[in-house]
Amino acid sequence: MPGTEQQYLTKEKYDSLVKELEVLKSEKRKEVAENLEYAKSLGDLSENAEYHEARAMQAELEDRIAKLEGIIKMSVIVPEKRGHGDKVEIGSKIVLEKEPSRDKVAYTIVGSEEVDLAQNKISSASPLGLAVSGKKKGERISIKTLKGIVWYQIVSVE
Repeated sequence: MPGTEQQYLTKEKYDSLVKELEVLKSEKRKEVAENLEYAKSLGDLSENAEYHEARAMQAELEDRIAKLEGIIKMSVIVPEKRGHGDKVEIGSKIVLEKEPSRDKVAYTIVGSEEVDLAQNKISSASPLGLAVSGKKKGERISIKTLKGIVWYQIVSVE
C-alpha cells in the first residue's frame, strides 16, 4: 500500500512538503471549490465541461494531499552529513569510477521523494543506490544493465 513505507527526507525537503501541503489544503482547496461552484451555476451538469474539469481538478488535488500526508506521516528526517563518512548511506555524497574507462561521476544518495537526476541525486532504492548502500571507499560494485554488467569502484564517500 503506498505511503506505508518509511520516506527518508532531508529537513529541507520535509519542510518543503509540509509547506506544499498547507497551501494545497487552504488556498488550493478554496480555489477548486470556487471553480466547482461556478461550474455548477452554469446549468446542466451532464453536458457541462467546466464542471467535469473542476471535478477532475478536485480529485487530483485530493490525491496529492493524501500522498503528501502519507509521505509526511512516514517520513524519517535524515541528519545532514558532516565530514567524511565511513560507509554509503542516505545523505552520502559519493564519487564512483567506472571500470575500465576510469570515468568518474559523483552522486548524492537520497530518499525517493528527493530524486533529481539533473543534480545527480539518486534514490537509495534505485539499482545503483542499492548496490552502493553500506559499501566503503575502495570497494567495487557491479550493476546489471541492459548492455550487461557494469563495474564501478567507490572513490570517495562523504
